[in-house]
Amino acid sequence: MANHKSTIKRIKQTVVRTQRNRFYKTRIKNITKEVVIAIETQDKEKALSSMKTANKYLHHCVSKGILKKGTAARKVSRLQVKVNAIQEQ
Repeated sequence: MANHKSTIKRIKQTVVRTQRNRFYKTRIKNITKEVVIAIETQDKEKALSSMKTANKYLHHCVSKGILKKGTAARKVSRLQVKVNAIQEQ
């Protein structure tokens, strides 16, 4: 158990941040899954709209410090390649 006031405060802060990060990361997974499902069902309109949402949300998470810039860019790029493949068909 922590003995110092500052250590007790840090533990409380860590709990709050962990909950917040878990919320954002779960939301990221759900949004990207939505795009992947639209791609698998070959629904072009749904894929485009959910891709737009995913792009916006991933970059929002970068500004919040949840993801690094390169991680968000990589995720967006990989999803966009798949969405573009549907549109060519």
